[in-house]
Amino acid sequence: MKKEDLVQEKEPDYTSRVPKYTFAYTLEEQEAQLKTNPLMQRLIESRKAMAGEPYRPIYHYVNPEHVLNDPNGLCFWKGRWHLFYQAYPPEDPRQHWGHAVSDDLIHWRDLPYAIYPNPEECCFSGATLVEEDQVIAMYHGTQVGNMIAVSSDPLLLNWEKVAGKAVIPMTSPDGSPLPYRVFDPCIWKKDDMYYSISGGTLPDGPGGKRIRANFLFRSKDLANWEYLHPFVEDDRFTLVGDDGACPYFWPIGDRHILLFFSHMSGGQYLLGDYDKQRDKFVVTAHSKFNFGPAGPAGVHAPSATPDGKGGIIVIFNMNPGKPTKGWNQIMTLPRRLTLIANDELGIEPAGDIESLRYDHQHIDAMTLSANQEVVLPSIEGNAMELIAEIDPKNAPMVEMNVLRSPKKEEYTRVAFFKNRGYRNRAYEPDRQESLITIDSSYSSVLPDVLSRASETAPVFIGPDEPLKLRVFIDRSVVEVFVNGKQCVAMRVYPGREDSIGVSLRSQGQDSELKSLDAWQMKNVYE
Repeated sequence: MKKEDLVQEKEPDYTSRVPKYTFAYTLEEQEAQLKTNPLMQRLIESRKAMAGEPYRPIYHYVNPEHVLNDPNGLCFWKGRWHLFYQAYPPEDPRQHWGHAVSDDLIHWRDLPYAIYPNPEECCFSGATLVEEDQVIAMYHGTQVGNMIAVSSDPLLLNWEKVAGKAVIPMTSPDGSPLPYRVFDPCIWKKDDMYYSISGGTLPDGPGGKRIRANFLFRSKDLANWEYLHPFVEDDRFTLVGDDGACPYFWPIGDRHILLFFSHMSGGQYLLGDYDKQRDKFVVTAHSKFNFGPAGPAGVHAPSATPDGKGGIIVIFNMNPGKPTKGWNQIMTLPRRLTLIANDELGIEPAGDIESLRYDHQHIDAMTLSANQEVVLPSIEGNAMELIAEIDPKNAPMVEMNVLRSPKKEEYTRVAFFKNRGYRNRAYEPDRQESLITIDSSYSSVLPDVLSRASETAPVFIGPDEPLKLRVFIDRSVVEVFVNGKQCVAMRVYPGREDSIGVSLRSQGQDSELKSLDAWQMKNVYE
């Protein structure tokens, strides 16, 4: 045997070129260090430099420098919410975990990058588990496998990687094929054992096509993991070709939910029961978070954590629909998911969004005459919250147009189609669903804005239940919450400075506006 054959191949060095700092372990000392930290000063200056860009939101989270991708590891630790995300620092644009902290899920403060690559090439998506004395982050490290890092300091500034290597490697020691895929993980604890699922697919769909799968692992000590089996059972809902990326598995009410992202058909969830004896998730219901392609201009992947009150807080990244120099994606507003029926979720905005309101305007009850658009002269802006209650009566469709120019060269259309959805026999034999649509077909006259089909989502409104719209407009994003049961969102890019108006219209027959309230919204970064 030649001597060179005995020399073990050297592992590549993926050390990040981003400055990295070690911080103290008391809150007072950490805050003092952050005030003078060079990386923090850089982030602050970068955020200031981009503050005036016309399409950069002022009350949705946007990272301070360069670009970002999936949100990761949302959690609540020592009285604060922590948001992590795939960041691409300018001097080393590989995925690191960016970091922000908030007291109320709305006012975010940037913190230094949290998790840096090496031994992995890039720090991909993952989740966190909060224990009494530490926070555990489990994520996918490209080229090596699934990694774990832990932190216990007040602001989660210092992270140490368990074992210094992948705890679930991508390859077996002898090079034999693995019965699972090592990809985006999440982590939870049952009794005295840690559990994790890894996203991926299995090749046993129709005609050998790949179908969504999540692979279950178990560990006593975080460093050594045993593969058990595919975790999800009775999933007859997801599509052939879906994968289970960015998984988050949590209790919700008296049931469990698995949120994930499919690179084929977007963000969605499975609802069901956790069989803890067999370590299986038995699925009974399913729905989606986006109702069109994730890009351009659509909702992308989730990051979720329990809210401590039986619900789930989830936030998504949103893709751009127009080139924006030096930055691209943003985060949605945080949403609170609750169980409102055995197989049905409630969806509402989360956090202290009301603290941003000022300059309140109110519109009293009025008839919306058939086929007559009503422009609301006192309601206008591109960073607003609108709350409208409408009785559609027998009108088949009512619409609200926002970011509307005076002559309607540009507008973004929010339309409600009463009883125009499917009859959902999975819930009740004669349950007739309605549809909510957000349409950006005429949102912009600019030549570089990427067009997309409208988002149209089902929502059940009872026979005597009024339509309640809560609409958030923030420069280049519109989010619409409907009766606490559904949400649709989209990026939009009006090209005219006067595209700030709001109008209402009832199609075919009269409907009634019960009330409309509007507020301008403060900038959370000032």
